[in-house]
Amino acid sequence: MGIINVGGPGMVSVDGVAFPWGSRMRFMWAKEPGELVFRSDSGAEPAKFYFNSVGAHAVYPPALIPHQTVAPVELGEHATANRRNIYQYIVTSRVQTCQLVMGLTELISPSTWNTFPPHTHYRRNEVYFYFNLADDQLVVHLMGEPAETRHLIMRNDQAVISPEWSIHSGVGTNAYTFIWGMGGENQEYTDMDKVEPKQLL
Repeated sequence: MGIINVGGPGMVSVDGVAFPWGSRMRFMWAKEPGELVFRSDSGAEPAKFYFNSVGAHAVYPPALIPHQTVAPVELGEHATANRRNIYQYIVTSRVQTCQLVMGLTELISPSTWNTFPPHTHYRRNEVYFYFNLADDQLVVHLMGEPAETRHLIMRNDQAVISPEWSIHSGVGTNAYTFIWGMGGENQEYTDMDKVEPKQLL
């Protein structure tokens, strides 16, 4: 299980061991079933814990990954409206993980496209969770097979699942942030099959 706090300060307790954290701290929990407790520090500014969970074949200790300890990877260009910072939190080079890979992407204003040109992943599914969107803003999320794409209108704090055969890309009415989580036997972050724009229908 990977947990990301997108709200105010809070705490996660694993079998009685407390892990306090502020906004945007990441947590990796991979162990046998036990007590898992979520709390907010303040009701006025509650924590918002988003998590992805997949099957695990091994027992690993909990790992807390503070946001400030992860250097962003900057990709894209403003000329193509897809300049963005990618934070790779739960990846095999950082923590022990069975099938889960997880991180966060922040678009750098005025860019509005994420992950374009799009791609698919072999032997893993992906989930996008969009947040930091104002009430009057949205993201058009593209999915489906390259030759038969579909779209969804996504608003703040909404998630969408893309199976391995589906592209996943999106464009917003403003810059935004999204969490990406991938589950499957293929844990290589850079292993993807790119789809050229001229292939999309």
